[in-house]
Amino acid sequence: MQVSSVNDVKIYNLSHGKCLPEWLSDRKKRQLQKKDVDIQRRIELIQDFEMPTVCTSIKVSRDGQFILAAGTYKPRFRCYDTYQLSLKFERCLDSDIVAFDILSDDYSKLVFLLSDRYVEFHSQYGYYYKTRIPKFGRDFSYHYPSCDLYFVGSSSEIYRLNLEQGRFLNSFQTDAIEHNVCDINPVHHLFASGTSEGRVECWDPRVRKRVGLLDCALSSLREGMQILSLPSITALKFNGPLSIAVGTSTGQVLLYDLRSNQPLLVKDHFYNLPIKSLNFHNEMDLVVSADAKIIKMWNKDNGKVFSSIQTESNINDVCIYPNSGMMFTANEDPKMNTFYIPALGPAPRWCSFLDSLTEELEESPECTVYDDYKFVTRKDLETLGLSHLVGSSLLRAYMHGYFMDIRLYHKVKSLANPFAFEEYRKDKIRQKIEETRTQRVQVKTLPKVNKELALKLMEEGDDEVDLASRKKKGKALPTILGDNRFKVMFENPDYQVDEQSEEFRLLNPIVSKVSQKRKKKLHLLAKQDAASQEEEEEEEGRASSEESSDDDKSWVEEVREQRRLLHEEGRDRRRQERKVADRNTILLDSKRSGGDETSITAENIKNNQPQFYQIKSGEEFRSFKDVAHKQKLQKASLEERLKLEHSETNNLADTSVGSKQLTFTLKKSEQQKKQQQAERDHHEERKKLRRSAGHLSSARGRGRAGSRGRGRH
Repeated sequence: MQVSSVNDVKIYNLSHGKCLPEWLSDRKKRQLQKKDVDIQRRIELIQDFEMPTVCTSIKVSRDGQFILAAGTYKPRFRCYDTYQLSLKFERCLDSDIVAFDILSDDYSKLVFLLSDRYVEFHSQYGYYYKTRIPKFGRDFSYHYPSCDLYFVGSSSEIYRLNLEQGRFLNSFQTDAIEHNVCDINPVHHLFASGTSEGRVECWDPRVRKRVGLLDCALSSLREGMQILSLPSITALKFNGPLSIAVGTSTGQVLLYDLRSNQPLLVKDHFYNLPIKSLNFHNEMDLVVSADAKIIKMWNKDNGKVFSSIQTESNINDVCIYPNSGMMFTANEDPKMNTFYIPALGPAPRWCSFLDSLTEELEESPECTVYDDYKFVTRKDLETLGLSHLVGSSLLRAYMHGYFMDIRLYHKVKSLANPFAFEEYRKDKIRQKIEETRTQRVQVKTLPKVNKELALKLMEEGDDEVDLASRKKKGKALPTILGDNRFKVMFENPDYQVDEQSEEFRLLNPIVSKVSQKRKKKLHLLAKQDAASQEEEEEEEGRASSEESSDDDKSWVEEVREQRRLLHEEGRDRRRQERKVADRNTILLDSKRSGGDETSITAENIKNNQPQFYQIKSGEEFRSFKDVAHKQKLQKASLEERLKLEHSETNNLADTSVGSKQLTFTLKKSEQQKKQQQAERDHHEERKKLRRSAGHLSSARGRGRAGSRGRGRH
């Protein structure tokens, strides 16, 4: 069951879901119902409520117990019993059914108009009689007071067949070329026929004369409408003694009062498709009109839309169950749809459980699933080139993205990447070829993705196989290369290991050392299996522990070395970024910037104009990195600051670039050099003569304590 809401009106599609084939056995159907969740959740209101190929028309008997449907292929009609909720009988015919009618309250008297000009009569037990009309028929109506059948078709005449006398009566001669539909008023029995010229002719059966003519073609035309020919009449329906609804081939519905030749209301479906069916729902004062695409329910007084239904396949006929909110549709599809609209009325007596079911669904509403929409993020929109649609009616904002029509998404995606299908096809062909190659003699080859990892795993796998072969009861475990769970890692390029990434460079020393330990352990176990003396095992165990400690030290050193290299690379990268930033530096006016030499106003960025630095009166020139230089000097030691003060005598900056500095140092005299050399030699001599007194620290402490003690005595 599918629930939809149009104009705040809940519509329940009771026939939504998968359809099981007829040729399946009952046992197979039960098995599918146990396994498939969609089949379990569907509601099969009437069993086998479908046609083999297409359903053309559907009607309900006057007592409400039987539903009759006509369809193909082969030409047939089916009768369903609502009390039993199943198929009652099925009959096949020689030709396709154009139209049929139920003459009795139940299914005991039926009339079928066939496509080969035959008219067949069926009784309760089956076929009864058939006769032929002169021209191909398109519709017929039954006149109850006189027991006459009125046939209209590809002729200007309206044929009359009297069922009481069993013979044809004189035909009605009209001015039309062809007739499409006809109907009889249930109150005063006025006969109306719709012509292919867009007119409605009204005849009185009592005097057998035409009593009225409505020109609906001109009334259905609106301003700016482009037509190739006059619209013809495709649907007719009386409502009460004075109202009639007319449907045209261009998708308009006209409501007339029989006392006026001007329509009271014109309703357009805007699909330019012929109107297939017209019905009245008197409890809600609604008109139910249908074309091949949509069923519209609207108020007959003002034309305001009540709700609408769109089906997956084209619509051929619509039937409303009397005094209820249930509706049946005949479609260009094997399945006949069943809709239940609680707003139109209660459920029929034979399926009254639908009322309680819909009430429970309304009490516990579920999240709406958008089957016809695709959720896309802003990044997806930029990839598809649809960023300009943000804010339009084509995108509906939802959470961190948007909903868009699935048809638009597929169309744009095919335009953005027209070769996506070809790439997908090539990948599938390559996979099929590789699957067929698995049956041949296998040669160990490295995969296209993660070759180094695969080579490493293959070497480890060979070592394990050798170890298992040396053991008597050993059994080699499956390797990662032979495990299907890790197969994608060596096939999909997305799993390629980036050896230049920071994570890999930090983990690689650990992983390599662990693999080396694992190899040593394997060799050690092999030696232990071959050896028989316990002393050799202990010595080898001690050696292994010493080797492991050395290995731990070595991989720690390698990790430190990798961290140092990463730090230097990051520092070089930041230095390069600073150089690029210095080249693009915009010089600012110190007065306008309030002394902040690094701030850039939004106006300057917007205008992209160069700004110049102005030196204040009484202020010495400073470089652009002066603040950072001062902070660095504050953190430096006194010795480093003195060296910088003595060595740097002048610091000049290039104002055109702002990043180049020139440093000058004074040349020392020979006397200063000799004095510095003498001081260095004196310090070296003192270092050689100096003796360490660290070993006397404990004795000195005891001596002090002892002297203090002796002093007290």
